[in-house]
Amino acid sequence: MVDDSQLVIIDQEGSLPFSKGLMAQSLMATGLQPERAYNVAAAVQRDLRRTKQPFITLAGLRAIARETLGDADGDALMESFRQWQELRHMERPLIILIGGTTGVGKSTLATQVAHRLGITRVASTDMVRQVMRAFFSADLMPAIHYSSFDAADAVRVPVAKSADLSKVGFIEQTESVTVGIEALVERAVDEAQSMVIEGVHIVPGFLDRDRWREALVLQFVLAVHDPGLHRSHFTVREWETGGIRPLRRYVEHFRQIRSIQKFILARAEKEQVMVIENESIDLAIKEVMAEILRAVSEYQRPLDHAGE
Repeated sequence: MVDDSQLVIIDQEGSLPFSKGLMAQSLMATGLQPERAYNVAAAVQRDLRRTKQPFITLAGLRAIARETLGDADGDALMESFRQWQELRHMERPLIILIGGTTGVGKSTLATQVAHRLGITRVASTDMVRQVMRAFFSADLMPAIHYSSFDAADAVRVPVAKSADLSKVGFIEQTESVTVGIEALVERAVDEAQSMVIEGVHIVPGFLDRDRWREALVLQFVLAVHDPGLHRSHFTVREWETGGIRPLRRYVEHFRQIRSIQKFILARAEKEQVMVIENESIDLAIKEVMAEILRAVSEYQRPLDHAGE
């Protein structure tokens, strides 16, 4: 347990020179929005300059946080900061899996979460599928040679007339890509490296998370329930990629994309996987970070007691 006598500039040991940017990043790792994190970091910098001290205690940081954010938010920040310190000193790797249908913001969320946690390994299931395409021809494994929302064209086995071919094709594709995802996770666990993996193929129930007991594996599903908001994401995507990922293609398959979301959400409910609504990316990040820190704290607690 961290107490108020320990120094917390950037590292618990207090041996690093103060950096406002690194302090802000540390605070953002607790789920605090960037502007508020930089405000607290700037207040810490002013206090260090005023007192001419090279360090600040947790008690001092708590006082500055309460003064900058208010009593309730300051106390909440310090609790999250304590949990973040537990995460930094966790010996086992942290594997974060972020699923959801096309266009809900998975890659943005994954990048932001990885940055805040200092995780350098970030992968997408589209990347896994692309690698698999190089090894398996369309004749041998047709499902991986289509996008998730038009995988209906890859279905070769007879199905009932009432079956949703988009769903059948997506399931076939997911089952194939899951093999590659498992290989990524296994390597990260073997090397004791934390990792974030995002993609439409991370569907609750398809990965057996219990097989990686040497790691803390957390799974999330990102969703956009409002069709209008969801559709607008593709407009932004087209602009951000300079037309490489054109709006028209996604709009033409929007019904299939929404159908895949419905399937993924049903699986999340069945498997009790946390669903994050992406009405605001800042709020989605905050919610994911809060759950990660809570899970780490809960995970560490029995280990701490075991060592007593």
